[in-house]
Amino acid sequence: MLLDVCVAPKFRSRELPKLRSCSSLFLDDVTGVERGSRGPHFWRSGETLKVPMSLFCKNRERLAARIRERCIPRANTPEGFFVVLQGGVDVPFNDTDVNFVFRQESFFQWCFGVEEPDCYGAIDVANGLSYLFVPRLPAEYAIWEGKLYTLDDFRKRYGVNEVRYTDEIAAVLKEKRAQTLLLLHGENSDSGLKTRKTHFDGIEKFSTDSEILYPEICECRVIKSPEEIEVLRYVCKISSSAHEVIMRTMRPETLEYQAEAWFLHYIYAEGGCRHVSYTCICGSGHNSSILHYGHAGAPNSKVIKDGDMCLFDMGGNYCGYAADITCSFPANGKFTEDQKLIYNAVLKARDAVLAAAKPGVVWTDMHLLANRVMLTALKEGGLLVGDVEDMIKAGLNEVFQPHGLGHLLGLDVHDVGGYIRGMPDRPTAPGLRKLRTARKLLAGMVITVEPGCYFVDCLLDAALANSDQSKFLVREQLERFRGFGGVRIEDDVLITETGVENLTHVPRKVEEIEAVMRH
Repeated sequence: MLLDVCVAPKFRSRELPKLRSCSSLFLDDVTGVERGSRGPHFWRSGETLKVPMSLFCKNRERLAARIRERCIPRANTPEGFFVVLQGGVDVPFNDTDVNFVFRQESFFQWCFGVEEPDCYGAIDVANGLSYLFVPRLPAEYAIWEGKLYTLDDFRKRYGVNEVRYTDEIAAVLKEKRAQTLLLLHGENSDSGLKTRKTHFDGIEKFSTDSEILYPEICECRVIKSPEEIEVLRYVCKISSSAHEVIMRTMRPETLEYQAEAWFLHYIYAEGGCRHVSYTCICGSGHNSSILHYGHAGAPNSKVIKDGDMCLFDMGGNYCGYAADITCSFPANGKFTEDQKLIYNAVLKARDAVLAAAKPGVVWTDMHLLANRVMLTALKEGGLLVGDVEDMIKAGLNEVFQPHGLGHLLGLDVHDVGGYIRGMPDRPTAPGLRKLRTARKLLAGMVITVEPGCYFVDCLLDAALANSDQSKFLVREQLERFRGFGGVRIEDDVLITETGVENLTHVPRKVEEIEAVMRH
């Protein structure tokens, strides 16, 4: 049953796969440790996932072992080498005394799982021992912000070896006989932005190295541990359930931002996800062809009309880990023949990639496979003529899909490791030049598979004016797709030893979507 457009949907807990009931458990209000459990957890109470702090301990151990094995000169020992990371800081809203909701810096989160801002962490490379440094807070903090926890409280909560104050970092590192500090320094290949330079009082007393850490910690983040995979399974399932709720609730005359609000409500109320991993994209009609719609200048504000295709790209975030799922469906719950043609072309491309992806396969080949399958389907539907390989040589694949097939996923929605030292450079061919990675797939990677087909006026006009591309286009057929928008199907998949595990669980076939939207 569809709800009135002005009424928020009723979210039923049965729509979410049940986790082990936690109602009879008691959570220690100081340490966040479930009494009787084997260690501290990140947990949002109720039926949300309990993430053991051992996840982050194992990450630290992996990192220290990798650096010992790969980066310490054979003539030296790892004694005296310490990884030092600076956590995120509170960011004020312009010049006010109000802050944005805090999110931890991703590399620090990967190593320590700490929720508070303004912290530091250190790892002794030789033995993997961990040291957390927290701010020394004033007494009035208890009045405005809450209880002042002791250093031992933090030690128990986060499962580290020792906790000290941030004004003691240099003294503690000297006490632990640190000699060389491995600091984070690298450029994000998606944003072009560099990591923040680590600084603390007394850092000048140590030898520092800014070359070793970044590529090694990035490569650790690329291959997910079993514990990380469980968190990603959870956040993908929560996000999948939220997308399905929106399908069930959608009807013409809904506002795009209402669908966004329904998603946000579900992932937080049912899944404990306080954050999304990126700005929600809720495009309908022509807006579904705008790849990163939903930003401040186009804030999901259109009224969704009967006959519109909806393209909703949204993902929750739990314990820092991201989901990234896109669903495309007709607003009225019934595909037209044209909508079915484009949707099935994209679905065939997705299916081909899921069938072919496995360790050792190069991601650029997966992108081109998706392009070939989709262009073939468009040709069979009468929109294109000619040889598909010649279309790709002419760059026609980028006209209909002006983005890459997918990206690594983890603590960041566009996760690190796509292009780092020792990995293939970014390709330059049409379509491939937009890829966020060109690597061979490895077991333990989590990556998005998101082929799309869009009718973007400026790209179509340029192609029609380009003699190398226009010969493949059936102009009179394409004209009826002006204003159609676009279709994208995006799944989050784990690369296994033999293929893939799809972490996304939403209706995908035309018949499945129509059946869900009828109820």
